[in-house]
Amino acid sequence: MSKFFRLLVLLSVSFAPQYSLFANDDVSLSDELIVLRADHLLDVASGKMLDKPVVFIEGENIVKVASGMDVAIPKNAIVIELDGQTLLPGFMDMHVHLSSASKDISFLESRLQSVPRRTVNAVKNAKTTLLAGFTSVRNVGASDYTVIAVRDAVNAGDVPGPRIWATGPSLGITGGHCDDNYSPPELKQKGQGIADGPWAVKAKVRENIKYGANAIKFCATGGVFSRGTKVGAIQYSLEEMQAIVEESHRRDMVVAAHAHGTEGIKTAILAGVDSIEHASILDDETIRLAKKHGTYLSMDIYNTEYTFEFGKANGVPEENLKKDQAIGQVQRDSFSAAVKAGVNMVFGSDAAIYPHGDNANQFSRMVKFGMTELQALQAATINAAKMMKRDDVAQLKEGFLADIVAVSGNPLEDISVTENVTFVMKDGVVYRQ
Repeated sequence: MSKFFRLLVLLSVSFAPQYSLFANDDVSLSDELIVLRADHLLDVASGKMLDKPVVFIEGENIVKVASGMDVAIPKNAIVIELDGQTLLPGFMDMHVHLSSASKDISFLESRLQSVPRRTVNAVKNAKTTLLAGFTSVRNVGASDYTVIAVRDAVNAGDVPGPRIWATGPSLGITGGHCDDNYSPPELKQKGQGIADGPWAVKAKVRENIKYGANAIKFCATGGVFSRGTKVGAIQYSLEEMQAIVEESHRRDMVVAAHAHGTEGIKTAILAGVDSIEHASILDDETIRLAKKHGTYLSMDIYNTEYTFEFGKANGVPEENLKKDQAIGQVQRDSFSAAVKAGVNMVFGSDAAIYPHGDNANQFSRMVKFGMTELQALQAATINAAKMMKRDDVAQLKEGFLADIVAVSGNPLEDISVTENVTFVMKDGVVYRQ
């Protein structure tokens, strides 16, 4: 982040009166010490609550975590008082679509938007997502590399947004979910990630990586929001899925598989994918298989509620509404069974089906359908970080990146407080207070 942009962000914060940013023109912004004081801090790994925490931040990193009213604070520190608040690690959403249109445009109209317009969507949605407390996201599918461009702009400090893993176009079979199923045949359109056969899918993975993807996604089954596909029907063969995973893992890419149906889920797990997206129809054998292989499940169990209430008004076709209604409760039952069995789980909202910024609505449904409040928070922090092979995010400890949010109240008693964050810091920069 540029010094100028960082300065503008810091100036929007209410500082303790003993410090002025202009007290010493020789002080580098990277050398500034920021101190957060709050009522509580949750250690998401242990579930223990620290009272009267004092968090010291230099540059991008947390350098010390202490507690008590008598902790010594250097006179030149920027002190941010968060009275009545609980500090948490920034949330991580492992299934979003940032380039989707806003909620005031119809389902079909959104599919006709230009590349520049979808890029603007991604810029807007990235900021909205960050301000909602999600400091890291995985964008699982966007054509024309729009979100990759926005990710790079965020990294350069040109626009505000979360840390982004972006897959580029999702891989899929001809005529399946992830293909363009809403254009007439004479236009001969197809999705940019469409490839059939082991060598073709390897080439498509290489193409996505060539243009900047830092994660990979493919569609293992049909889907709810496509035309003419059966939600539970398998698409790629085992050999094709293995080729995708092998090529991706060779380049250290985490692989996500969109999979609703049992056969597709099993096949993707056997192929070695890192996560199953949606995972709607699970049986006991599939759950045992996921647990054996350490596969993560990312299950979007809130968005059915949104689609049921607003889908018709938003212009979602009847075919898609019926598929969503048919799969919703089945997916929730599968979620409960997977939680009970102790399968690896990460937070995935599928934001785009419902509005960006409302990602945290998913937390309360995860608790409603079987998780403890701590498990839900762990899914959006330490579990997601482990899946993405990061050991420097998702905990409020010395040496970790300063991705920090604050909420009013105790999320272990009322998880819904996560829906209204009061403070957001990412990489040591305050974006919301």
